Amino acid sequence: MLNSRLLKTKLGLTTAVLALTTGLAPMAAASTNPDLEARIAALEAMIAELRQEVAAGQAADAEQVVRVEQIEAQVAAAPAAAAASGASGFMAGNTRITMGGFVDADYHVTELSDGDFAPTSIARDFYIPGATPVGGSGDSRVDNDFTAKGTRFFFATSTPTDNGEIRGRLEFDFLGSPGGNERVSNSYNPRLRAAWLQYGNWRMGQDWSTFQNTAAIPESASFLVASDGMVFVRQAQLRYTAGNWQFALENPDTTITPFGGGGRIDGGDGALPDLVVRYNHSGDFGSFAIAGLARNLTYEGAGSDDSTFGWGLSASGRINLGDSSDLRFSLSGGEGMGRYIGLNAANGAVMDGNGGIEAIPSFGGLVALRQNLGDGRRFNLGYSHLEVDNDVALSGSSATASVYSGFANYMVTLAPGITAGAEILYGERELESGASGTISRATFSTKYTF
Repeated sequence: MLNSRLLKTKLGLTTAVLALTTGLAPMAAASTNPDLEARIAALEAMIAELRQEVAAGQAADAEQVVRVEQIEAQVAAAPAAAAASGASGFMAGNTRITMGGFVDADYHVTELSDGDFAPTSIARDFYIPGATPVGGSGDSRVDNDFTAKGTRFFFATSTPTDNGEIRGRLEFDFLGSPGGNERVSNSYNPRLRAAWLQYGNWRMGQDWSTFQNTAAIPESASFLVASDGMVFVRQAQLRYTAGNWQFALENPDTTITPFGGGGRIDGGDGALPDLVVRYNHSGDFGSFAIAGLARNLTYEGAGSDDSTFGWGLSASGRINLGDSSDLRFSLSGGEGMGRYIGLNAANGAVMDGNGGIEAIPSFGGLVALRQNLGDGRRFNLGYSHLEVDNDVALSGSSATASVYSGFANYMVTLAPGITAGAEILYGERELESGASGTISRATFSTKYTF
């Protein structure tokens, strides 16, 4: 230690000075030279000062030795505590960091009745109800897509403090990437999924909406199925959890259907955040959640400034059927839910001829059965539906009036962490004009979870 080395150096210097003083003592007795006497007095003063420093150094070094022994004891105990609790990952200071995710390879074969997806459309990678083409001309050919963009990774952190643990999560995948193409390297940019911290009962950052129950999402060979009537949103929020209750203020972005229908405009974020209240309950039967949503839908632009109230109610859950089988369900309805359901198949509000807006009623849900077959094999079967009650002014327009889909898949665990699956899906989208288009898709996937 540094103090020990300094102490040894001072002791060495002290010994040398003492020896020199001893040699000069006879000379001092035999002579009364004033210069020599002054030098001896100066050396004696230096010796006294060095003795004080040595004494202080010994005390400080003793304290340091005790402190080092305490730290070494803590370090020795830390691995044992981590092993006892099953902790993994690595330490950065006093923060434990873990990493996980999966490598996902999907092969899609898609047939559309009324058009085609753009080459870079995210609808090529998973089912998006509102993206199904309507009114176009089908090319009578299937499209084949190989992709690994569903691959995902995350970092989770845990930091102990005197006031409790601080947890965090940072998660990415590559779906919907603005970069990359299929010509040569297929180099796609990471996409932020989640970024939050949890301190006590508070969660701050981007996460699944509190209005959504992820336990109700069906198992799929693709990234997502049954999204028509599913509540599915990730966004920035401030959430407080008290027992079974959760309260959240969330991102208030409003999507609006223009007057006359067709397209979508961003109405702005408004003056108030979206408010979500949710109650969770679980037991041997499974789990369920009831959630309420309140929104201040706004439009700002083109010489107009208007707002209206939106709301939604949702009940969802997972019922255990024994032998790792279960039934998953979701049922939601309201006025102005918009982007919260069906991956924004319908908007939250519609603009009238005077520049004002009105909330759009919608109602949807899903049901999915997961049946365990043993030996790591299972099949999933499900149906999802969304109905939208657009304003009568949109009658005959290209606004989405309804979407529905059904799916079935077979999944098998080949080895720990490795799952393969095959899935078929059929979906239909209908417009207010009465026109409709369909999608048929087969998916084959392999996923390695780590």
